[in-house]
Amino acid sequence: MPPMILFLSKSCDYIMPMTTKAPPIFAGQDMSLCLAHLSDPHLTSFDMPPWKELFNKRALGYWAWRRKRRHVHRAEVLATLVDDLRGAAPDHIAVTGDLTHLGTPAECRQALTWLQALGAPHDVSVVPGNHDAYAPAPWAGTVGLWRDYMHDEMRETMGDATAPSDAPLVPRFPFVRYRGPVALIGVSTAIPTHWPLATGALGDAQLVRLERCLHRAGREGRFRILLIHHPLQRNAVNWRKRLTDAPALRRVLARAGVELVLHGHAHCRMDACLPTPHGQAAVFGAPSASLLPNDDVTKAAGYTLFRIARQVDRWTLTATHRSLSEAGRLHVCSSATWHWASVP
Repeated sequence: MPPMILFLSKSCDYIMPMTTKAPPIFAGQDMSLCLAHLSDPHLTSFDMPPWKELFNKRALGYWAWRRKRRHVHRAEVLATLVDDLRGAAPDHIAVTGDLTHLGTPAECRQALTWLQALGAPHDVSVVPGNHDAYAPAPWAGTVGLWRDYMHDEMRETMGDATAPSDAPLVPRFPFVRYRGPVALIGVSTAIPTHWPLATGALGDAQLVRLERCLHRAGREGRFRILLIHHPLQRNAVNWRKRLTDAPALRRVLARAGVELVLHGHAHCRMDACLPTPHGQAAVFGAPSASLLPNDDVTKAAGYTLFRIARQVDRWTLTATHRSLSEAGRLHVCSSATWHWASVP
């Protein structure tokens, strides 16, 4: 009889069975990890950018920021969320993109300062979002400023002939970071697009490398977490915000396997399941970490704590989402647990 995963949720009154193979035991230093996931902080603010930076799509983005976005993405909301997150004392923090509004060099420097306050590069992992690549810009002066938070630890032990020639400055995507029994695998879907598009793409070369990374981490018995900005499930966002090569990515995951996928982009709390070689993986989308509360509770600023543990013959994953209320306090609004365990 194959093993079974059970999905349990306080917000639902049903149990959803999913069959999968229990991953092999990983003989690492620690068999557990507490991971905090937040996304789309849009933390930057600015006066009028230099005119030369607005001769592109950024002009419309700046107008949208002046008109609306600066009023709903609030620094005080993000600060409240981060204070609450620190109280939870996670082992690691994942930020899945859109740290900025327009991806200007000044914004990326602000974002670097915020990341440094959030935690050391060893304790925080970041992938970029579409707003971080709003228009073509030199890597080194924009998203490349965050490269220590995207450091690829697999490249240190595995040669890659397809890595870019400027690898010392530009981290190869995907990057892999090992924390306890977990492999955090970050990909970039951030590409400049024309207005009104906010689409993303990985590209064939990144998909090939991703499949290789997933296979290797699976052979090592790691709990594999994919960090990505754009959602990969069908109908998660409208056509102009979609991941254009999502079908190709889903095929890679169906072949290589993954245990958990974390994304942002939709500014909405969501969860889904994804077919893998031996069952299904959990997919979680985070709301914007700086959005003011409104009538839609799924869009309220929040973050999720994932507790991953190996217990003898099983993995256990518990996801607890903390959301900001209109009173300005964070509270637990949902909790779910998965068990990969043999059943009779």
